[in-house]
This record gives sequence, C-alpha cells and structure tokens, in this order.
Amino acid sequence: MDKKIVSFGEMLWDVFPAGSIAGGAPMNVALHLRHLGTDVSLISRVGNDKEGQDLLAFIKDYGLHQKLIQIDQTCPTGKVIVDDGDKENIRYNIVKPAAWDQIEWSEKMQEQVDLADAFIFGSLAAREETSRNTLLTLLETQTLKVLDINLRAPFYSFEVLKKLLSLTDILKINEEELTILSGFHHFPNEMEPALDKLTELYDLNMICVTLGKDGALIYSEEELIKHPGYRVIVQDTVGSGDAFLGAFIYSYLMDKTPEQILDDACALGALVATRKGGTPKYDQQDIDKIKAE
Repeated sequence: MDKKIVSFGEMLWDVFPAGSIAGGAPMNVALHLRHLGTDVSLISRVGNDKEGQDLLAFIKDYGLHQKLIQIDQTCPTGKVIVDDGDKENIRYNIVKPAAWDQIEWSEKMQEQVDLADAFIFGSLAAREETSRNTLLTLLETQTLKVLDINLRAPFYSFEVLKKLLSLTDILKINEEELTILSGFHHFPNEMEPALDKLTELYDLNMICVTLGKDGALIYSEEELIKHPGYRVIVQDTVGSGDAFLGAFIYSYLMDKTPEQILDDACALGALVATRKGGTPKYDQQDIDKIKAE
C-alpha cells in the first residue's frame, strides 16, 4: 500500500500496578498502521530521559519512522498512572507536565502532513497551548483529517472541541462521548438524529461510533451501517480501539465499502482484545481467523 499517513499526539507509558506498557492512542494507531503495511509517521515528543529512550526503542522495533518525534530537554516523557483495581471502572491519572504537551511546529512536519493521504489526531493532545497551536496550524491542510476524540476530564474544553470538529472530515467517537457532545449541543437523545445534527453542524464526511462489545457503526450520507462485532475471549481491552481505528483508516484508504471497513476494523479490534497489551504483533492470518470464527 503506497498511502502515506501521519498521526499526531501523545506517546507515553501506561503505568499499571503490575508494570508499564508503552501507550498513547496516536502512537498505538500509528503502530497498527505500520503493522498493516502503511507508510506512517508519528508526530510527538518525548523527554530526554530513559523513559523516552525506551519508547523510541519500542517503536523502532516496529519499523515506525522517528523523524518527526522531538526530544524535550526539560519536560519528562509522558506517563499515565492506571488504577485497574476495578476492571469495570479503570481510572487514569494523565500526569503533567509531559513532553507530548510541548510539540513544536516545523516546516518539515507541515510538509509531511500536506503530502499525506490522511492526518490522524486526537483531542487529548490539544490540552496544552503549545501542542494545541501546533495541531491547529497543521490542520490548515487539504489532507483528509481524522479526529479520534478522547474526552478525558478535565483535559478538554468545548470551545477547543468545536474548533477541532470544524476542521475534521472523519470523526471516531464512542457512545459515552457522543452523549456528552449531544448534551452540550442540545441534540436529540436518539443516536441517529444526534449523528445527523453533528454531521450537519460540522460538515463531517463520516462519523464512526464504537459500541464496545456490540461492535460499531458508520453514519455517512444520512445512512446508518452497523456491525455487531466479533465475540472473543478477552485478555484485556487496552488498545483495542486504537487497533480498530488503524484498520478503519487502512480500509477506508483502500476504497472499501462501509460494510467492509467496519468488518476489518471490528476484526482487528477483537484480535487485539484477545492478547495482552495494546500493540501485540500479528499477521493477516490472525485477522482472518477472527473473521472465520
């Protein structure tokens, strides 16, 4: 696949009681896209510390480009402290300061975004001024723009979200986040009318809503297409949504139908849920096996 993709945002360590796992949705999505065979670059920033060196070594093992990853001389590499004592209500403490909040714009990264077939970004990376301003500048591009919204209180504001949504072509969102956005905009409680209003207000090409174990749906051109998901024995759900998005974008750029896009995305999301960690290694046969079963 000759498509070029750029992912923007946080790369960090998820610190669990049992140990640390490399994470950050933009990094995870990029790693899955690389695993699927795309030419993908990650725009991020790590600290000049051991944690940063270890993250760079981790992504190098996947063959991911590091040319757009900056080194911060003062801020540490990002961390999220994870409390998974209650598996149904995992709590996250997204530590500040963090190097990924200080991503500085450059002509080189703008050129890479402008040349890409898709630019993927999340709302969490807009929580601090430096990275937010860099992101808003990068979004002044004709490249397809994909927003993976991530509403982690207190790290978002509706004013910033409105700006990001106004620059978005494809939105990926979960049910809870859709409820929050609908409440803010006073949209109907029912999903389809809310999606219609959201599409109209922000001139979106497509919205993808993830439904957890119940699969996902696409809303585009006033049509709702749903996939029930794949039933698997779950090891953990860390990174499943990022795997889903990686496969979603990959299949979208391959000009597949909405039904095929959802099928591919749900299958990879399910596969990752059967393994430990957010970025396990796999091949096409593993994905095909999920579909067959």
